[in-house]
Amino acid sequence: MDRLKAPARLMIVSDLDHTMVDHHDKENLSLLRFNSLWEANYRHDSLLVFSTGRSPTLYKELRKEKPMLTPDITIMSVGTEITYGNAMVPDDGWVEVLNQKWDKNIVKEESSKFPELKLQAETEQRAHKVSFYVEKDKAPTVMKALSEALKQRGLDVKIIYSGGIDLDILPQGAGKGQALAYLLQKFKTEGHPPVNTLVCGDSGNDAELFSIPEVYGVMVKNAQEELLQWHAENAKDNKKIIHATERCAAGIIQAIGHFSLGPNLPPRDVTDTSDCTLENANPGHSIVEFFLFYEKWRRAEIENSEIYLAGVKANCCPSATYVHPTGNEQSLHNCINALRGCYGDKQGKHYRVWVDQVLPTQIDSKTWLVKFDMWVLSGEEQYAARGTAIFSSKGESPSDQLTWIRGHQTWIRGYEPKQVAPFFG
Repeated sequence: MDRLKAPARLMIVSDLDHTMVDHHDKENLSLLRFNSLWEANYRHDSLLVFSTGRSPTLYKELRKEKPMLTPDITIMSVGTEITYGNAMVPDDGWVEVLNQKWDKNIVKEESSKFPELKLQAETEQRAHKVSFYVEKDKAPTVMKALSEALKQRGLDVKIIYSGGIDLDILPQGAGKGQALAYLLQKFKTEGHPPVNTLVCGDSGNDAELFSIPEVYGVMVKNAQEELLQWHAENAKDNKKIIHATERCAAGIIQAIGHFSLGPNLPPRDVTDTSDCTLENANPGHSIVEFFLFYEKWRRAEIENSEIYLAGVKANCCPSATYVHPTGNEQSLHNCINALRGCYGDKQGKHYRVWVDQVLPTQIDSKTWLVKFDMWVLSGEEQYAARGTAIFSSKGESPSDQLTWIRGHQTWIRGYEPKQVAPFFG
């Protein structure tokens, strides 16, 4: 993780299913709200970590189904796999830790003696995780007997039960909490531990996250009884852990504000951009703001007014150019003028736009280059473009009125649209 040259201002470590991702929210609004907040205010100097019980296969499936951001670090398979960046490079040091007193073949042999255990799909069986389904009323007895059997075979394992159905057998040194502790120690050894860490969860396999002493924690409103019971028995007096009054990602946003960890007003919530005050202003916010305007314009969620278009053009240099993913280059002002013809064309339709991996780099005292990915969900189709934008500032700070100089987008392979719009992907 060499992207940040200084300690992360905030590191969010979040479970996915029913925590970051609300499967009851068909419009994915809470997730999209979080996305806008993170990319506008945190991506450039903070770290996003997804900690999930899902295997890499199921994790990638979820990313195709939901408008999720790209995390800096991914902890998968209930804390048994740690990977970094887009390429998901594995942490070999963590593998060495987990190999101690672990033998998957013995685990499979002993667990096969319990007919109550139903093996999960092959994709969920990992090098350091064997997973089953077991009925809730049978789980305690099975867990106790199986733990004793494996101990007699010389293994040191951990058995985690969550969701009222899932039973995972891991090395004793594994788990979401241990994986996080390993990361925090790694950052500390390298000399740049996060300034603040917020852990977020909803179920039993998230409990370990909240046991790390130096972290803040949020149990989302829809947290399961097993996690709430753990909290009542182990951490009810810990003021650094709250039970949110909002579901899923909305609860995470609430916790950021509750603990004063930084800005917690998502740009997606702002109707009048003049009301949006920023801490740590950066050019990435301009990218987030523009594509939110683009979505709302096409959904007719803002007034069809020349004032809005004039405001966008006012933030662009008169000679600014834009290169469309097709390779067509034209005046940025002309592209904005062309938006008149598409006002409300997505009204009442399933249409969302979000940006991911928005990373600004200062080129000189008054110029910034911003790289980003733009994603569009239109009906059942999802497409994406990789973009760059160059901004100039009147002063030596990005908050001193940024002006667009140039924009450029190219399609991300495999995510080209069936029909190409003449402007902004």
